[in-house]
Amino acid sequence: MKKYEIEIDGQVYHVKVRELPDDAIMTEQPKADSAISTADAALHTEGKTMLAPMAGTILRILVKEGQRVKKGENLIVLEAMKMENEIVADEDGIIRSILVKANDIVESDQPLLIL
Repeated sequence: MKKYEIEIDGQVYHVKVRELPDDAIMTEQPKADSAISTADAALHTEGKTMLAPMAGTILRILVKEGQRVKKGENLIVLEAMKMENEIVADEDGIIRSILVKANDIVESDQPLLIL
């Protein structure tokens, strides 16, 4: 994995880039019905629900649905009290569903994604 610093509109971002093999398959999962709330979607989808550890704003989502992740891999960057907090995978798995998007304001213990 390589680390880069990228500046966009005067804002500096630190990113990690991992090269995937040519035969890596990125599958896309269907999104939850918009009539179902994100909390309900989390309850009706198999997998482990990753919760927001604190209230804040989603800055970046670093993964895509269907992506394989390893334990300790960064999934989401959450800003709380002017600090960037990285939400990491606590086990190996596949991202089944992402329940938030960039700039969403979340509450503590709100479901973020399903692993």
